[in-house]
Order: sequence, then structure tokens, then C-alpha cells
Amino acid sequence: MANSEIEYKSKDKTTAIIDAALKVFGEKGFYNATISEIARAAGVSEATIYEYFGSKEDLLFAIPGEITKRAVDFMEQMALYVKGAANRIRAIVYGYYQLYKENPYYSSLVLLDLKHNRNFMETESYQEVRRSARLILDAIREGMTSGEFRDDLDPYLLRSIILGTIEHIFFRWHLRGRKENLKDFVDDFMDVLLRGISRREADQAIRVELVIEDLRRPSPP
Repeated sequence: MANSEIEYKSKDKTTAIIDAALKVFGEKGFYNATISEIARAAGVSEATIYEYFGSKEDLLFAIPGEITKRAVDFMEQMALYVKGAANRIRAIVYGYYQLYKENPYYSSLVLLDLKHNRNFMETESYQEVRRSARLILDAIREGMTSGEFRDDLDPYLLRSIILGTIEHIFFRWHLRGRKENLKDFVDDFMDVLLRGISRREADQAIRVELVIEDLRRPSPP
């Protein structure tokens, strides 16, 4: 058998295991799921899973890598054609929204099982998560440099506000069993955020304050 055919079969089996693990972990949670359940869902033996991934935790860590990479690659390419830092951040937030909503098993895994796992931070998959966060940080810095945003912002704090809001909304959605209708919150959230960080909005507030002060002054004789 040619090496390319061996590699194809190996990749196909790896994909089947990861897809099955994503579904089982997403439905039951990491700690409640078993390797035997994943093996049945993937159509392989338990020994095969251990041969490919070594441990249940290694399998968990392998799952978000490819999904996150595809999402971040798309966000990076899309960002090249979006003008303005505010529009770029809005597009990235929509990217997170679509990724988490359309892949509920994935977002459940990331938010409920991986976010608080210190070992995950040492994996290659985590580097893809960091890459997605850097996209937001770069857009914030660009807006501050160009004058689109205020220059007194803490870009790391602002990034935490953006990511924290997304994660909080989806975290509650999962904890409630994904039974409630998930509202498209992106535009409402971004409108509020941009009013606070936009230099234009800040300048308008200053002009309004000056006008009010001028009106309070007594007219000259």
C-alpha cells in the first residue's frame, strides 16, 4: 500500500474519532463521557483511539485545533477586505457568534471544558485560540493609532470586555440547555461599545458640554 494511501486512511480515521468525540463530549461533558462511547460513535475500537491520541485528555485537546484554525483563517482573510477598525472588530465578533452558534458542541467544549484547563494552554490548539484573540487586539490598536478610537484606552482590557461578553452570553446559553432562542446580540453590543471608545463620540460629548457651559454664562451688557 502506498504511503499516501496509508496517510489518507489514517487521516480519515482521525477525523471520524474527533467528530465522534466532539459530539459525545458536547452532549455529555468531558468528565461524563467515556472512551467506549466515543469508539462506538466513531466505529472504531477503544484501542484505536488510544493508539491515535494516547489519552482521553489528549483527544479533548485535539478537537478544537482544526475547527479553530479554519475559523481564524477565515477571519484573517475577511479582515483584509474590511475597512476601518470598528468594522473589523464588528466582523470578528460576528465570526465568533456564527462559530459558537452554528457549532454548539464546539462552543460547549471550549467554554465548559477547555477554558479552565491549564494543560490546554500548553497545546497547539490553544495557540489557535490565542491567534483569534490577537485579531481583536490588532484591530483595537489600529483604531487607536489611526484616531478612530480614543488613545487613552487599555487595549488588553477592551479585548477582555469583548471576549468576556461573547463567552458570558454563550456560557449561559449552554447552561440553560440551549433551549432558549439565542438573540443576535452583536450589533447592539458593538453599538454600545463603540459609543464608549470612539474618538468621534468623545469629541461630540465635549462639544455638547461646551455649548451648555456657554449658554449658562450671562450675556454681555
